[in-house]
Amino acid sequence: MNVYTFSEARQKLAHLLERANKEGEVQIKRRDGKKFIITPLKVTKSPLDVKGINLKVTTKDIVAIVRKMRERD
Repeated sequence: MNVYTFSEARQKLAHLLERANKEGEVQIKRRDGKKFIITPLKVTKSPLDVKGINLKVTTKDIVAIVRKMRERD
């Protein structure tokens, strides 16, 4: 695990965040000895968030299919 001083963290914040993203976490140590951990948040996506597909079906086609199905019942 990488440990940075507070001064280093301020100077290299972008690098520090990138490293935390790649390695999971990064520690920052202050002069008084207190340590802090920076970790990236895991973004969770909805299982319903799926890429659509283009079937090239028009609204008229869909209405026609629904009407046919209703006639069967």
